[in-house]
Amino acid sequence: MSTLTKADIEALGKRAERMIGELALISAERGRLVRLFLSPEHRMAADLTGRWMKEAGLHVSEDALGTVRGRWGEAPRLLIGSHLDSVIDAGKYDGPLGVVGGILAAEHFIRRGQKPSFGIDVLAFGDEEGSRFPSVLSTSATMAGHFDPATLDLADAKGVTYRRALEAYGKNPAEVSRTAYAPGEAAAYVEMHIEQGPVLEKEGEPLGVVTGIVGQSRLRVSVEGVAGHAGTVPMNLRKDALVGAAEMVLAVERIARAHAGDRMVGTVGRIEALPGAVNIIPARATFTIDLRAMTDRVRRDALMEIKAEAWRIVEARGLQVTFEPFLDTQTTPMDSKLQAALAEAIKGLGHRPIAIPSGAGHDAQMMARLCPSAMLFVRCRGGVSHNPAEYASPHDMGTAIAALIGFIERFAP
Repeated sequence: MSTLTKADIEALGKRAERMIGELALISAERGRLVRLFLSPEHRMAADLTGRWMKEAGLHVSEDALGTVRGRWGEAPRLLIGSHLDSVIDAGKYDGPLGVVGGILAAEHFIRRGQKPSFGIDVLAFGDEEGSRFPSVLSTSATMAGHFDPATLDLADAKGVTYRRALEAYGKNPAEVSRTAYAPGEAAAYVEMHIEQGPVLEKEGEPLGVVTGIVGQSRLRVSVEGVAGHAGTVPMNLRKDALVGAAEMVLAVERIARAHAGDRMVGTVGRIEALPGAVNIIPARATFTIDLRAMTDRVRRDALMEIKAEAWRIVEARGLQVTFEPFLDTQTTPMDSKLQAALAEAIKGLGHRPIAIPSGAGHDAQMMARLCPSAMLFVRCRGGVSHNPAEYASPHDMGTAIAALIGFIERFAP
């Protein structure tokens, strides 16, 4: 086992902070971080990441969906990765920490000539957040051999399809199927990520081991009513689509709260009323639902409860409602042996590993379809994420990279 000193760990954290800060400068907008999949900014971030991989001693390639891969050694391979894309007005640690941490951990072994009995691939995915297209985890799904060809026909807010964006990025959509790992090539996948929650900070520990990732359902809801003059239609004769939608939004909150024991959360993150004039009763309202829980049956039962409540509301108000699902992912438990190895690596640094379920989706969900998978969580200040205030200290990041190095030393395919 390597003996990393406190100075080594601090140096790793400072290097990670510098690299993440450099990536954060690559944005489509001045004053806030916006880096969307297959955008010019994605290209620049991928190129910078590829350069770092080469400098670390990794052999660099890029697949048909733009995932950057730094490879060292032969199969079977331990895969380490995360993503480069961001949400709108993002924090800088969500995603890049896992990529940078993987590069620095691999470099530790390469520089010392400590070649393990397995290969290492560091992966920088591009479509984890789903901020551009109505798809999430498509790049990791492709690596795992589960890419849905219908994804190529999805369009972004400007009407550009996934297929056209790939072609503009210099890729051939016909080669997507060649991206997947061959059976048996991948021994395991591990991902380092900020916690995006307050548990580690509350526990006073820098690192946690993820036990599982919640299942998610996402859908668009359209409520149809009748437009009318805001001054002449009596309140009891209105068919106001927005008011009906508002009742449904409250129902989502009420039903999610009723199942909080299953770590259920329900969010309406987007809502729109049309025609959108101050003096017209809304004829149409659309909104999104994001429902998550650690138990698939409970989540799906709650979704049926939400739909039943919506149908009751439209019947009472003379409206119509339609539901358009666009994401359904099942709960993904993390591999118990890999969890134990991560926990041992954390203990080896003198820390207490905290077991945490993840309420956010991650590339590890898709990679778990390919091979045993695990996640290492890193403390973030205030539990804040998807926000410019997102922060992980260099000390905690250095500790996480040291734990990843310890995990690699303990790993046996």
